Amino acid sequence: MRLHVVNPNTTASMTAKIAAAARSVALPGTVIDARQPAMGPVSIEGFYDEAFAVPGMLGCIREADRDGADAHIIACFDDTGLDAARAAAKAPVIGIGEAGFHVASLIAARFAVVTTLGVSIVPIEHNLRKYGLAERCARVRAADVPVLALEERDTDALGKISAEITAAIRDDRAEAIVLGCAGMADLATELAATHGLPVVDGVTAAVTLAESLGRLGLKTSRLGPYAAPRSKPYDGLLSQFRP
Repeated sequence: MRLHVVNPNTTASMTAKIAAAARSVALPGTVIDARQPAMGPVSIEGFYDEAFAVPGMLGCIREADRDGADAHIIACFDDTGLDAARAAAKAPVIGIGEAGFHVASLIAARFAVVTTLGVSIVPIEHNLRKYGLAERCARVRAADVPVLALEERDTDALGKISAEITAAIRDDRAEAIVLGCAGMADLATELAATHGLPVVDGVTAAVTLAESLGRLGLKTSRLGPYAAPRSKPYDGLLSQFRP
């Protein structure tokens, strides 16, 4: 199986981290094809950045479809452009936010999300309502950590994230934590051991769900909003955003 994992931002070190996390749980025989657009924001922090990230991400998905991808994973916790990608892609598309929420709901009655900056709280809450999982989420917390700080050494990012998990357990009665950024993918195991509860990384959750869809032979339904879009004059613009 060939899984295309697209980082919608243009930071290569984050793409490498995401790819490593994906490969750490992929089944033998699963090939992880990690890509990023050539144009777009260096990080995605809120609605404004999302808007600029979508064209490049869709360009990557179009290229990966041509290369024979069996599924696509959008490695941004806000699930940037997920609906558009599902309509455009030939293969199924999974967002790491939606994957993380669903996996957490299978192992805990109440989970909390710990994300990067406060600007991401409302988009995440919006998605939780959209997916029908808002009642299962005790709270969305922000650690006041810029996304790119997760790519740097010698920062207090881990300590801030850990402090929010402590608060989520104490104040929100969270039974599991979902890490709210793809850049946190390498922290899940350490944080789970520190706090003694399940910590879900959306990247690895999405990989296992994508593999399951492939084994079940399931693809995106075309009866409804994910019907393949009709050709439009702007379709050629995506060629400018090749990885």
